[in-house]
Amino acid sequence: MKTVRWLGVGIGALVPALAMASTLETVQERDSVRCGVNAAQPGFSSLDDNDQYRGLDTDVCRAIAAAALGDASKVDFVPLDSVERFTALQSGEVDVLSRTTTWTSSRDTTMGMNFTGVSYYDGQAFMVASDLGVQSAKELDGAAVCTQSGTTSELNLSDYFRVNDMTYDTVVFDAPEQSIAGFEAGRCDVLSSDASQLYAQRMQLADPDMAVVLPEIISKEPLGPAVRQNDDQWFNLVKWSLFAMLNAEELGVTQANVDEQLTSENPDVMRLLGQDGDFGESMGVNTDWAYQIIKQVGNYADIYDRNVGANSDFKIARGLNALWKEGGIQYAPPIR
Repeated sequence: MKTVRWLGVGIGALVPALAMASTLETVQERDSVRCGVNAAQPGFSSLDDNDQYRGLDTDVCRAIAAAALGDASKVDFVPLDSVERFTALQSGEVDVLSRTTTWTSSRDTTMGMNFTGVSYYDGQAFMVASDLGVQSAKELDGAAVCTQSGTTSELNLSDYFRVNDMTYDTVVFDAPEQSIAGFEAGRCDVLSSDASQLYAQRMQLADPDMAVVLPEIISKEPLGPAVRQNDDQWFNLVKWSLFAMLNAEELGVTQANVDEQLTSENPDVMRLLGQDGDFGESMGVNTDWAYQIIKQVGNYADIYDRNVGANSDFKIARGLNALWKEGGIQYAPPIR
């Protein structure tokens, strides 16, 4: 797995070429998936002690590579900040964006990109210094709020404070590591971002107990991978790579037992694992595309638990990200 930055020509010059070439064909010829990720958001995408990207978003990238190429390790991770991420996708610098990016109407309809599903249901929250004694976001009138440019957080803040007849001052940073440093240095009273990011940033503080995440969630932030428009085959493959992990969890097919499940008599499991029908053919990949995802990367519970859930430092409860049968809203169409 490599970390790369690729500087291509301008967007206008690339559009005709991109329109002519299938992304899947390009990926297969290159023998790697270029995946745009966050440079430093523990739990979702960050470098470990061995300089390998780890996190829920990066595991989504690996799942796509497993489906497209049969090898989850064939990913070139491209670190992108919140401002440059969309241009990188539009220009062809990356094949897919898997970078804690919120699915919104304007992004989905005016930026030449299609979201392929929701890998994590999130919402914007507030983290405050513990010594302020604040218990609720309703007590933040007049606060200085650190946030990040180029995100949905700025508009959400404006809406929330206006609706609640409160005032605030913003301190805007370009990157999450800058915003948490500003908060820790006392440049603001409050840090506001997606709750998932706040949990990760709190762990990065020299003293995590100096801050607390308030209970209020003030927005809907469905996060998920996105691809360029006008390439249905690649759109379908990225979408169904995520759906395969969700279906696998629901069917009880895990990274640990997937080989045993190859002899299952459950028709849904047989279809998922390529033992009945060939649902990879229409996407341009092998029959065992979903088996490779589960064997090499895991089902949705596997990637959730090890990165942000019970087996991680964050121990974030599944909440809305639990399956629909277990009180959450995660749900995938069936493979049939």
